[in-house]
Amino acid sequence: MKFPKQLLLALPMAALILFSCKDIKKQSTEDTATVEKRQPKQRNPPPAFTYQLLPAKAWLKQNDSLLTPQVMNILQAVNRTDANNLRGMDSILIPTSFAGDVEFYTQFPMTVPALESFDKILLFSYPTQTFAAYNYGELEYTGPTNMGRQKDPTPTGLYFCNWKAEETVSTFNDEWELKWNFNIQNHEGIGFHEYALPGYPASHSCLRLREADAKNIYTWADQWELKGTDDVLAKGTPVIVFGTYPFGAPKPWKQLPQNPKALDISVAELAQVIAPFKDSVLQAQQARLAYKASIAQDSSTVK
Repeated sequence: MKFPKQLLLALPMAALILFSCKDIKKQSTEDTATVEKRQPKQRNPPPAFTYQLLPAKAWLKQNDSLLTPQVMNILQAVNRTDANNLRGMDSILIPTSFAGDVEFYTQFPMTVPALESFDKILLFSYPTQTFAAYNYGELEYTGPTNMGRQKDPTPTGLYFCNWKAEETVSTFNDEWELKWNFNIQNHEGIGFHEYALPGYPASHSCLRLREADAKNIYTWADQWELKGTDDVLAKGTPVIVFGTYPFGAPKPWKQLPQNPKALDISVAELAQVIAPFKDSVLQAQQARLAYKASIAQDSSTVK
Protein backbone atom coordinates (compact mmCIF):
# COMPACT_ATOMS: atom_id res chain seq x y z
CA MET A 1 0.00 0.00 0.00
CA LYS A 2 1.38 3.44 -0.93
CA PHE A 3 1.10 6.41 1.43
CA PRO A 4 -0.35 9.77 0.24
CA LYS A 5 2.36 12.32 -0.61
CA GLN A 6 0.90 14.77 1.91
CA LEU A 7 1.37 12.23 4.68
CA LEU A 8 4.92 11.46 3.65
CA LEU A 9 5.83 15.14 3.56
CA ALA A 10 4.31 15.67 6.98
CA LEU A 11 6.14 12.84 8.66
CA PRO A 12 9.79 13.03 9.74
CA MET A 13 12.02 10.05 9.01
CA ALA A 14 11.79 8.86 12.60
CA ALA A 15 8.04 8.51 12.19
CA LEU A 16 8.30 6.82 8.81
CA ILE A 17 10.31 4.02 10.34
CA LEU A 18 7.25 3.19 12.41
CA PHE A 19 5.28 2.36 9.27
CA SER A 20 5.38 -0.18 6.50
CA CYS A 21 2.39 -1.34 4.50
CA LYS A 22 1.45 -2.26 8.06
CA ASP A 23 1.79 -0.30 11.33
CA ILE A 24 3.98 -1.83 14.02
CA LYS A 25 2.39 -3.65 16.93
CA LYS A 26 5.53 -5.40 18.09
CA GLN A 27 8.84 -4.89 16.37
CA SER A 28 11.78 -7.25 16.79
CA THR A 29 15.24 -5.78 17.33
CA GLU A 30 16.95 -9.11 16.87
CA ASP A 31 18.88 -9.90 13.71
CA THR A 32 20.28 -13.16 12.44
CA ALA A 33 23.95 -13.57 11.69
CA THR A 34 25.02 -14.17 8.11
CA VAL A 35 24.80 -17.90 7.53
CA GLU A 36 27.81 -19.94 6.55
CA LYS A 37 27.98 -21.81 3.28
CA ARG A 38 27.01 -25.41 3.89
CA GLN A 39 26.12 -28.58 2.06
CA PRO A 40 22.82 -28.51 0.15
CA LYS A 41 19.83 -29.97 1.97
CA GLN A 42 19.06 -33.56 1.10
CA ARG A 43 15.68 -33.64 -0.62
CA ASN A 44 13.44 -36.43 -1.84
CA PRO A 45 12.53 -36.04 -5.54
CA PRO A 46 9.22 -37.47 -6.77
CA PRO A 47 8.89 -39.80 -9.75
CA ALA A 48 7.90 -38.10 -13.01
CA PHE A 49 4.44 -36.60 -12.59
CA THR A 50 1.81 -34.58 -14.40
CA TYR A 51 -1.14 -32.45 -13.25
CA GLN A 52 -4.90 -32.69 -13.45
CA LEU A 53 -7.35 -29.82 -12.96
CA LEU A 54 -10.25 -31.23 -10.94
CA PRO A 55 -13.26 -29.96 -8.92
CA ALA A 56 -11.84 -29.00 -5.52
CA LYS A 57 -14.62 -29.95 -3.09
CA ALA A 58 -15.31 -33.35 -4.65
CA TRP A 59 -11.64 -34.34 -4.85
CA LEU A 60 -10.82 -33.19 -1.32
CA LYS A 61 -13.83 -35.04 0.09
CA GLN A 62 -13.03 -38.27 -1.76
CA ASN A 63 -9.37 -38.15 -0.71
CA ASP A 64 -9.77 -36.84 2.83
CA SER A 65 -7.85 -39.77 4.35
CA LEU A 66 -4.85 -39.03 2.11
CA LEU A 67 -4.52 -35.38 3.11
CA THR A 68 -1.35 -35.62 5.18
CA PRO A 69 0.61 -32.44 6.04
CA GLN A 70 2.96 -33.20 3.12
CA VAL A 71 0.10 -33.58 0.66
CA MET A 72 -1.60 -30.39 1.89
CA ASN A 73 1.68 -28.49 1.68
CA ILE A 74 2.13 -29.55 -1.96
CA LEU A 75 -1.49 -28.81 -2.88
CA GLN A 76 -1.24 -25.31 -1.43
CA ALA A 77 2.06 -24.66 -3.20
CA VAL A 78 0.90 -25.73 -6.67
CA ASN A 79 -2.38 -23.80 -6.31
CA ARG A 80 -0.69 -20.68 -4.85
CA THR A 81 -2.94 -20.67 -1.83
CA ASP A 82 -3.30 -21.59 1.85
CA ALA A 83 -5.29 -24.31 3.62
CA ASN A 84 -8.43 -22.22 4.16
CA ASN A 85 -8.68 -20.90 0.63
CA LEU A 86 -7.82 -24.24 -0.97
CA ARG A 87 -11.10 -25.77 0.20
CA GLY A 88 -13.13 -22.89 -1.20
CA MET A 89 -11.77 -23.06 -4.75
CA ASP A 90 -13.90 -24.29 -7.63
CA SER A 91 -11.09 -26.34 -9.16
CA ILE A 92 -7.54 -27.19 -8.12
CA LEU A 93 -4.40 -28.63 -9.66
CA ILE A 94 -3.68 -32.17 -8.50
CA PRO A 95 -0.22 -33.70 -9.08
CA THR A 96 -0.30 -37.37 -10.06
CA SER A 97 2.35 -38.00 -7.40
CA PHE A 98 2.86 -36.50 -3.93
CA ALA A 99 5.95 -38.60 -3.19
CA GLY A 100 8.52 -35.79 -3.36
CA ASP A 101 9.40 -32.79 -1.23
CA VAL A 102 7.53 -29.55 -1.88
CA GLU A 103 10.59 -27.92 -3.49
CA PHE A 104 10.04 -30.10 -6.57
CA TYR A 105 6.53 -28.70 -7.04
CA THR A 106 7.50 -25.04 -7.33
CA GLN A 107 9.31 -23.50 -10.27
CA PHE A 108 12.72 -22.57 -8.84
CA PRO A 109 15.89 -24.64 -9.47
CA MET A 110 17.72 -26.27 -6.55
CA THR A 111 21.12 -24.78 -7.44
CA VAL A 112 21.86 -21.49 -9.20
CA PRO A 113 25.55 -20.85 -10.02
CA ALA A 114 24.86 -17.13 -10.65
CA LEU A 115 23.89 -16.78 -6.96
CA GLU A 116 26.93 -18.55 -5.50
CA SER A 117 28.56 -15.25 -4.45
CA PHE A 118 25.59 -14.18 -2.33
CA ASP A 119 25.30 -15.42 1.24
CA LYS A 120 21.53 -14.78 1.24
CA ILE A 121 19.06 -13.60 -1.38
CA LEU A 122 15.28 -13.72 -1.78
CA LEU A 123 13.57 -13.96 -5.18
CA PHE A 124 9.87 -13.39 -5.91
CA SER A 125 8.52 -14.43 -9.32
CA TYR A 126 5.45 -12.43 -10.37
CA PRO A 127 4.29 -14.75 -13.21
CA THR A 128 4.61 -17.97 -11.19
CA GLN A 129 3.55 -16.43 -7.84
CA THR A 130 6.28 -18.31 -6.01
CA PHE A 131 9.28 -17.25 -3.93
CA ALA A 132 12.70 -18.74 -3.21
CA ALA A 133 15.41 -18.10 -0.64
CA TYR A 134 18.98 -19.02 -1.60
CA ASN A 135 22.16 -19.41 0.45
CA TYR A 136 25.27 -19.26 -1.75
CA GLY A 137 23.24 -20.47 -4.71
CA GLU A 138 21.54 -23.37 -2.90
CA LEU A 139 17.79 -23.35 -2.35
CA GLU A 140 16.81 -22.93 1.31
CA TYR A 141 13.07 -22.20 1.22
CA THR A 142 10.40 -21.94 -1.45
CA GLY A 143 6.63 -21.71 -1.57
CA PRO A 144 3.61 -19.80 -2.89
CA THR A 145 3.05 -16.07 -2.67
CA ASN A 146 0.23 -13.72 -3.68
CA MET A 147 1.62 -10.36 -4.74
CA GLY A 148 0.13 -7.00 -5.72
CA ARG A 149 -3.18 -6.91 -7.56
CA GLN A 150 -3.53 -5.17 -10.94
CA LYS A 151 -4.62 -1.90 -9.30
CA ASP A 152 -1.70 -1.95 -6.84
CA PRO A 153 1.07 -4.01 -8.47
CA THR A 154 4.25 -4.87 -6.61
CA PRO A 155 7.04 -2.88 -8.31
CA THR A 156 9.71 -5.15 -9.73
CA GLY A 157 13.42 -4.65 -9.07
CA LEU A 158 15.95 -4.82 -6.25
CA TYR A 159 15.08 -4.20 -2.59
CA PHE A 160 16.80 -4.87 0.73
CA CYS A 161 15.17 -6.06 3.94
CA ASN A 162 14.72 -3.17 6.37
CA TRP A 163 12.94 -3.61 9.72
CA LYS A 164 10.76 -6.50 10.85
CA ALA A 165 7.83 -6.92 13.23
CA GLU A 166 6.21 -10.05 14.62
CA GLU A 167 2.79 -8.38 14.68
CA THR A 168 1.53 -5.51 12.56
CA VAL A 169 -1.75 -3.75 11.86
CA SER A 170 -2.51 -2.41 8.40
CA THR A 171 -2.53 1.34 7.94
CA PHE A 172 -4.95 0.72 5.06
CA ASN A 173 -7.43 -1.09 7.32
CA ASP A 174 -6.83 -1.35 11.07
CA GLU A 175 -8.83 -4.59 11.20
CA TRP A 176 -6.12 -6.39 9.21
CA GLU A 177 -3.78 -7.98 11.73
CA LEU A 178 -0.69 -9.52 10.16
CA LYS A 179 2.18 -11.62 11.42
CA TRP A 180 5.88 -11.91 10.59
CA ASN A 181 6.12 -8.70 8.60
CA PHE A 182 9.46 -7.78 6.99
CA ASN A 183 9.59 -4.35 5.36
CA ILE A 184 11.59 -4.00 2.12
CA GLN A 185 10.61 -0.48 0.98
CA ASN A 186 10.13 1.93 3.82
CA HIS A 187 8.73 4.98 2.01
CA GLU A 188 6.35 3.02 -0.24
CA GLY A 189 5.31 0.70 2.60
CA ILE A 190 6.08 -2.60 0.87
CA GLY A 191 6.95 -5.80 2.70
CA PHE A 192 6.39 -9.54 2.83
CA HIS A 193 4.24 -11.00 5.59
CA GLU A 194 1.65 -13.59 6.54
CA TYR A 195 -1.82 -13.05 5.13
CA ALA A 196 -4.57 -14.95 3.30
CA LEU A 197 -3.61 -16.35 -0.11
CA PRO A 198 -6.72 -16.52 -2.32
CA GLY A 199 -4.69 -18.05 -5.17
CA TYR A 200 -3.96 -14.96 -7.30
CA PRO A 201 -2.33 -11.52 -6.91
CA ALA A 202 -4.58 -9.74 -4.41
CA SER A 203 -2.51 -7.49 -2.15
CA HIS A 204 -2.03 -3.73 -1.97
CA SER A 205 1.53 -4.17 -3.39
CA CYS A 206 2.93 -6.31 -0.55
CA LEU A 207 4.03 -9.94 -0.91
CA ARG A 208 1.75 -12.31 0.99
CA LEU A 209 3.00 -15.60 2.40
CA ARG A 210 1.58 -18.53 4.32
CA GLU A 211 2.31 -18.22 8.03
CA ALA A 212 4.91 -21.02 8.14
CA ASP A 213 6.78 -19.55 5.16
CA ALA A 214 6.60 -16.01 6.54
CA LYS A 215 7.96 -17.16 9.89
CA ASN A 216 10.82 -19.08 8.25
CA ILE A 217 11.92 -16.09 6.18
CA TYR A 218 11.39 -13.69 9.07
CA THR A 219 13.93 -15.68 11.08
CA TRP A 220 16.27 -16.44 8.17
CA ALA A 221 16.68 -12.99 6.57
CA ASP A 222 18.78 -10.12 7.97
CA GLN A 223 17.35 -6.70 8.73
CA TRP A 224 19.17 -3.40 8.25
CA GLU A 225 21.56 -1.85 10.77
CA LEU A 226 20.85 1.77 11.66
CA LYS A 227 22.62 4.58 13.44
CA GLY A 228 19.92 6.76 14.91
CA THR A 229 16.78 6.80 12.79
CA ASP A 230 17.98 7.42 9.24
CA ASP A 231 21.67 6.52 8.86
CA VAL A 232 21.85 3.04 7.29
CA LEU A 233 25.11 1.38 8.36
CA ALA A 234 24.36 -1.95 6.66
CA LYS A 235 21.56 -3.07 4.37
CA GLY A 236 19.61 -6.25 5.04
CA THR A 237 19.09 -9.33 2.86
CA PRO A 238 18.59 -8.46 -0.84
CA VAL A 239 15.18 -9.15 -2.40
CA ILE A 240 14.50 -9.21 -6.14
CA VAL A 241 10.97 -9.10 -7.55
CA PHE A 242 10.87 -10.02 -11.24
CA GLY A 243 8.61 -10.86 -14.15
CA THR A 244 5.15 -9.82 -15.32
CA TYR A 245 1.79 -11.27 -14.31
CA PRO A 246 -0.84 -11.66 -17.10
CA PHE A 247 -3.73 -9.84 -15.42
CA GLY A 248 -7.00 -10.57 -17.18
CA ALA A 249 -5.80 -13.91 -18.53
CA PRO A 250 -6.11 -17.40 -16.98
CA LYS A 251 -3.79 -18.15 -14.08
CA PRO A 252 -0.41 -19.14 -15.56
CA TRP A 253 -0.22 -22.39 -13.53
CA LYS A 254 -3.35 -23.65 -15.27
CA GLN A 255 -1.02 -24.45 -18.17
CA LEU A 256 0.56 -27.23 -16.11
CA PRO A 257 -1.89 -30.04 -17.03
CA GLN A 258 -0.83 -29.57 -20.66
CA ASN A 259 2.86 -29.02 -19.87
CA PRO A 260 4.17 -29.73 -16.34
CA LYS A 261 7.35 -27.76 -17.13
CA ALA A 262 5.57 -24.72 -18.60
CA LEU A 263 6.47 -22.40 -15.70
CA ASP A 264 9.88 -23.78 -14.74
CA ILE A 265 12.38 -21.00 -14.02
CA SER A 266 15.71 -21.92 -15.58
CA VAL A 267 19.18 -21.30 -14.21
CA ALA A 268 19.85 -19.14 -17.29
CA GLU A 269 16.76 -17.01 -16.63
CA LEU A 270 17.79 -16.36 -13.04
CA ALA A 271 21.28 -15.39 -14.23
CA GLN A 272 19.64 -12.74 -16.42
CA VAL A 273 17.43 -11.59 -13.55
CA ILE A 274 20.36 -11.06 -11.18
CA ALA A 275 22.81 -9.57 -13.72
CA PRO A 276 21.64 -5.89 -13.50
CA PHE A 277 21.79 -5.98 -9.70
CA LYS A 278 24.89 -8.10 -9.08
CA ASP A 279 27.29 -5.25 -8.30
CA SER A 280 24.82 -3.53 -5.96
CA VAL A 281 24.15 -6.77 -4.07
CA LEU A 282 27.85 -7.59 -3.70
CA GLN A 283 28.67 -4.05 -2.54
CA ALA A 284 25.93 -4.20 0.09
CA GLN A 285 27.13 -7.64 1.20
CA GLN A 286 30.73 -6.43 1.60
CA ALA A 287 29.56 -3.39 3.55
CA ARG A 288 27.55 -5.63 5.86
CA LEU A 289 30.52 -7.94 6.46
CA ALA A 290 32.72 -4.92 7.21
CA TYR A 291 30.12 -3.60 9.65
CA LYS A 292 29.88 -6.93 11.45
CA ALA A 293 33.69 -7.16 11.60
CA SER A 294 33.88 -3.70 13.17
CA ILE A 295 31.25 -4.63 15.75
CA ALA A 296 33.15 -7.81 16.62
CA GLN A 297 36.39 -5.87 16.98
CA ASP A 298 34.77 -3.24 19.20
CA SER A 299 33.37 -6.03 21.40
CA SER A 300 36.77 -7.68 21.77
CA THR A 301 38.38 -4.30 22.58
CA VAL A 302 35.84 -3.66 25.34
CA LYS A 303 36.58 -7.08 26.87
